[in-house]
Amino acid sequence: MRIVVSRGTGEGPTPLAAFDAALLAAGVENYNLIRLSSVVPPGARIQRTPFVSDPDEYGRRLFVVMAEQRATTRGEGAYAGLGWVQESGEAGRGLFVECEGVTHADVQDDIVATLDSMTASRGRDYGPVESEIAGIECSGRPVAAVVIAVYKSEPWG
Repeated sequence: MRIVVSRGTGEGPTPLAAFDAALLAAGVENYNLIRLSSVVPPGARIQRTPFVSDPDEYGRRLFVVMAEQRATTRGEGAYAGLGWVQESGEAGRGLFVECEGVTHADVQDDIVATLDSMTASRGRDYGPVESEIAGIECSGRPVAAVVIAVYKSEPWG
């Protein structure tokens, strides 16, 4: 199984429009997003690359782990990040975490602290922490940032 980690930022006349622009930049704007908890299935390969949607999949369900942050005040930051750990070799089991904040450093610190806690409680060696963070500063109009791990899409019915 391949999991694509994509990211995007956007600006718009409203916070929701900014969020939609960030989804567009991440390549997932035409799906119905279904959020998953943060477990990476055995055998998964995680790849950081822009997600490219198939036009024939318009309106399909897209299973994702997603971090999102919005900002509306001039000078405020919107930072979203996913962090993950994954066992080496064929096992490939792992964990994702979604963190949001107003600075890149805050999000990165939260990712590391959260994954350190989660891996310690499981008693497994998941390997080093990986992360992807997107951020944008508000210059007057609302802004949003998303980082999204795309598992798969499915049709309705």
